[in-house]
Amino acid sequence: MEFTALQIAQLVGGRIEGDENARITTFTKIENGKEGAISFLSNPKYIHFIYDTKSSVVLIDEKIELEKPVSATLIRVANAYESIAKLLQMYDAMQPKKKGVSELAFISPTAKIGKDCYIGPFAFIGDDAVIGDGCLLYPNTYIGDKVTMGNNCILYPNATIYHGCKAGNNVVVHSGTVIGADGFGFAKTEHGYDKIPQLGIVILEDDVEIGANTCVDRSTMGATIIHKGVKLDNLVQIAHNTEIGANTVMSSQVGIAGSTKVGEWCMFGGQVGVSGHITVGDRVFIGAQGGAPSSLKSDQQVIGTPVIPATSYFRSYAVFRRLPDIKKQIDAMQKEIDELKEKLQK
Repeated sequence: MEFTALQIAQLVGGRIEGDENARITTFTKIENGKEGAISFLSNPKYIHFIYDTKSSVVLIDEKIELEKPVSATLIRVANAYESIAKLLQMYDAMQPKKKGVSELAFISPTAKIGKDCYIGPFAFIGDDAVIGDGCLLYPNTYIGDKVTMGNNCILYPNATIYHGCKAGNNVVVHSGTVIGADGFGFAKTEHGYDKIPQLGIVILEDDVEIGANTCVDRSTMGATIIHKGVKLDNLVQIAHNTEIGANTVMSSQVGIAGSTKVGEWCMFGGQVGVSGHITVGDRVFIGAQGGAPSSLKSDQQVIGTPVIPATSYFRSYAVFRRLPDIKKQIDAMQKEIDELKEKLQK
């Protein structure tokens, strides 16, 4: 790959400051810059790196003001982070894709495989499964009976999709992830716990991406649904009968309990926990380690356990940090009050 700064600017709709013929052949972080590389700067706290970076070209937010000249050619854009993402996507799309079916893979005679697929060694595809065009199934992937997958899906090594589950187009499932394992359903009896059969499925709609070692459990009845455009990080747990709204994103170690409905365009930080049988509205932001024991209305930013509005949390935290000093002040005041009482009694 080789592009000029001018070509990059045309691709991202940017404005050049410097040499429009500067050539790039690779990407790198601004602090690790080298000749022939393109970097980006969108967070002002990294601005000091731009004065010494060796990168040939830097994508930079239009609003960032520099205090002194730089050696790199700059491409000013409205959002450098979005622009570098666009370039990385383009670069990834240019890479050659694997094709062909390994002799070491097992494919049921009743399965249907689309055109231009790659199926790696020791992959397993069960009875009546349907795999769309252009899918990549890396070694040791498991596709259960009657699973259906759309076009251009990617399953990385050791990803598992249990029987009957459905995936749309452009779904990505990373290594170690399990889609469709039994939900955690047991009935307490005097002898212990009887298992409740989990007869439902999981549905992954178009453009869903699920990180490594994440679990999405099948429903007791009906479907656990991950709607279009949802992105789940590594080590996320989605319990049975849950529904996650379109374009919601969840960071690592989030846990969503069963029969919960999460709205669209939500953002959950790392280690957020959400109780079962509640509803979270659209565009709800829950800060890291937040715990939601009850339903939340749309358009909120909350944090803490249990969660409260973010502004209230930070005001409360400012007081909490000072509790030892406040206690000393209260103890001193109590001592003065006791002394005054003693004087008044005399």
